[in-house]
Formats: sequence, C-alpha cells, structure tokens
Amino acid sequence: MPYIDQFFRSLIREGASDLHVGEGQPPKIRKHADIIPIRDTPVSRDEAIRMLSEIAGPRSWEIFEERGDFDFAYEMNECSRFRCNFLKQTNGYGAVFRLIPARIASLEELGIPAVVKQFGDLRGGLVLVTGPTGSGKSTTLAALIDYINKTHARHIVTIEEPIEFVHENQRSIITQREVPAHSATFPAGLKAALREDADIILVGEMRDLETVSLALTAAATGLLVFATLHTNNARKTVDRMVDVFPADQQPQARTMLANSLRGVLAQLLLKRADGQGRLAVNEILVGNSAVSSIIREGATQKLQDVIVSGKAQGMQFMDDAIWAHLQQGTVSPHEAFMKAIDKNLFKKFLPDEEQALGNSGGAGRDDESRAPWDAVKSRSRPAR
Repeated sequence: MPYIDQFFRSLIREGASDLHVGEGQPPKIRKHADIIPIRDTPVSRDEAIRMLSEIAGPRSWEIFEERGDFDFAYEMNECSRFRCNFLKQTNGYGAVFRLIPARIASLEELGIPAVVKQFGDLRGGLVLVTGPTGSGKSTTLAALIDYINKTHARHIVTIEEPIEFVHENQRSIITQREVPAHSATFPAGLKAALREDADIILVGEMRDLETVSLALTAAATGLLVFATLHTNNARKTVDRMVDVFPADQQPQARTMLANSLRGVLAQLLLKRADGQGRLAVNEILVGNSAVSSIIREGATQKLQDVIVSGKAQGMQFMDDAIWAHLQQGTVSPHEAFMKAIDKNLFKKFLPDEEQALGNSGGAGRDDESRAPWDAVKSRSRPAR
C-alpha cells in the first residue's frame, strides 16, 4: 500500500475535500473551506519524496522533476479517486489532492435547475460552464454528460487534464482523453476530435487563444461543445471569450460566438447556514436572438436585462439564486453578501458591525463538498 494512502483515508474519514502536502509544514485537509492540520509534525524531504513518487511512478516523477509541476489522477481503490497536482515551492516539494466522488451525482441531486438538461439535448453549438476554481464545474459537467449518456446515442469525446470522473458507456460512446498522456495539448486533442466522428466534445479548460478558436470552429461545424472558463457570470464569460482574441480579430470572434453560443451556466458554491457542506447557485443564460444581437454589438452590459426578463425560458440571474437561498435560510446573510454581484442588495441584511465594513470581499474561491448539493426551489428576486 502506498504510504500516502493513510492520509487519504484520514481525509475521507473527516469528510474533507482536499489534502495539502508541503515540505516543511504539517499535512493539512480542507473541510468546508477551513484548512485543518491532521498532525503536528512537518513533512520532511524524504517523506515528501516517498509520498509523491510512489503514486506517480518513475516516468511521471521524471516529468515532474523536469517541469516543476504535474497533474494526474490517482485511484486508491474503486471507491476513492483523486485529482493530483504536484508542485515545487519555496521549501521544496508540495502537492494538492482533490477527492473525486466515486459516484456521478445527477443534476437533480446537485440542485442544478432543470433547464440545464436542455443543453444536453442540443445537437450543436457551444455551452460554457463557468465559475472560480473549486466551484464544482467538473462535477456539474460530469452530471450533464451522464444525463446525455443515459438518454441519447452520441459519441462524446472528452479532453481533460487530468481525467476526473470516469464514465461507463450506456446509450452513448464516451471516449475520455487525458492531457498530456493521450494528447499533447488541449488544441491537439480538439483537432483530433474533429476527425473522430464525435457528436459532442467536452474541453476540460479553455486556457488560450488556440483552444478558444478551435472550440468556436468546432461548434460552428455542427458539433455540440461543452467547455469551462474561470468566470463568475454570463457577462464576464462573453467578454472573456472575445477578449482572448487580438483586437483586429475580435469582430469576427463576436460574430462566431453570437452564432454558436447556446448557453452559459455560471456556478458558485455557498456555505450552508447549517454547516452541512455547500450548495450550488447558478446563473443561467439561454442563447436566443436577443443574446446573439447583444454579442454582435459588443453590448454585454445588456445581458443582465435579458437574463432577468428571460425567466420563462429558464434563465436565472446569480443574485436571484442567492436571494432565494437567503429567503429560505439555507445561507447566511454574510455568505450571501460575500458571493453576490450587487452587494448593495444584500448589505442591509448584515449585522450593523459588518455593514460598517462596506463592500469588502467578493465572489472568491469556493471548495467542493463531498456530499451532493441540496436541491432548492427558487423564489422571487429582491426589490431594487
């Protein structure tokens, strides 16, 4: 048994989401946003090497030593799988491990609005799932792919770094490719997918101009493309997709995005008021003629009005989703204020001493809970 497995078992017993290992400091776990040491003794150089090299294997350890960082997935047993990031830091070796749930939760179990299933029923176009690091994008995408797998006969090609959730073929054929083990880069994997009789392509992360350009091209050719971005709402997502292009190419990029964008699902995780993990809140933009016109014009400030007026189509503004949870008492006023886009709407619910601090903080890093998020029912938005 690899030496590090004992630390993984401790993480699972505690119901934590991440294990942090760093030379010169005690190993720590992240449980519902809090970092907790699991022993007092710091990790030594020899212990760090033993912890990491055993599960990496000789070839991967060699790559890590050369590059200074390395991503892969490690399966401790059939019920416990981890996303691993090795890194070199000031004090020596380090690593962060994220527990991947063994079972793929359904969209209903995660509390994702029902309209999101419509994205899985599409035959072409681009759907973007967005949110900060650790906001549960991979978990939500896995649930959406699982829905497609159960209901449609498609060929789905995923390009991930690393592969997190492992899908078994049901009605669909799912080909999962890992960067760099199966394809050197995301752009290389995308180019190959165009020749692999794919109906659906999932791009684990769009990091650069080439990947974004290829994703738009794939969507324009009739494929359904799912991809992720580190943005907090629909407006920022559209702006990011265009801004990655050089200025002289942005008009063409806006046109391509206007023609291909079918939806944006932005996600944040909020601490539950009862302390029992996290719950997801979503902003949902459904592509229509008004959205296309706004993107072509470059007038993304108008997208909020489209979302607010598009409830009948299943659209949802982020602050409305947060407000619904605040009304239900499932999140605290402080948590609602910290994650809201328009903080003035929520400031009045804070205790007087917190109101005095003003608009400090914001929609920062979220951390996935091991438990599925609780389903919730939306209510009306706060009066403006």
